This record gives sequence, structure tokens and C-alpha cells, in this order.
Amino acid sequence: MSAVEGLIRSEADGTISFGDYTLPKKTKVSDFENAGDIYKVKSFKEITKLEKNEMFVYESVPGTAVSHLKQTAEGVEFQVEGLQDAQITVEMEAETVYSIEIDGEKTSEMKTNLSGKLSVSVELEEGKIVSVKVTK
Repeated sequence: MSAVEGLIRSEADGTISFGDYTLPKKTKVSDFENAGDIYKVKSFKEITKLEKNEMFVYESVPGTAVSHLKQTAEGVEFQVEGLQDAQITVEMEAETVYSIEIDGEKTSEMKTNLSGKLSVSVELEEGKIVSVKVTK
């Protein structure tokens, strides 16, 4: 996957895919519409960041490519790929406990802080897609 054509796209299942960790310099797309929401993505080898309706959704350091990002009332799930291990931060509900699954294995439970941000480390290597699921 490594790069999402056009930096962001809508998928047939209603999810979105975004990011390109192969870019040498920061590239962004603003005003991308999907299901009535407006997205903005910035991505390159050092960071990938997604906003929805001007609110934080996702950030990875270093940059990643994300496919089939799905947000629900219960959590978020997506597939991610990168060149190396990444620290991924997602926006969730404040002060709520979430279960983290990576490639179908429950790895931990974490409580979000007052701002609702939840950070997880994901082991990545080029050519390997890892699924991440965060649920209440």
C-alpha cells in the first residue's frame, strides 16, 4: 500500500484511506469531503496527521499509510503500514477505558486523558499491514 493515491480517498465501504510515508517533504490535502464531513490530511516520512471538521482524528510519528479508517460510537479501527515502528495517537472520548487490539490480539486496556487522546505503539515494517482496533 505505502501510498494512498491522491493522499486521501473514499472507499466503497464508506471508510477512508490516507497518508504516504514515502514522501520526502510534507504534502497536504484540504477540503476532502466524505459522508458529509470535511477532512484535511498532512503526510510525509516524518508524520501523518488527519483532521475531520477541523478536529484532530489521527497522528503517527513517523508517517504511515492508513486504510479503511472507520470511526463508530464504540471506537475506531483501521489498517496501517509504515517503514518502521510508529507512535499512533487517536482522538477518543475523554476519561474512558478502551481495549486495544493489534492484528486481532488484545494487547492492553488504556484510559484516555482529559483531552481524549489515546496513544499506542505499533510495530511496523515495510510491506506488512497491521490492523488496529480501539473499542470501549
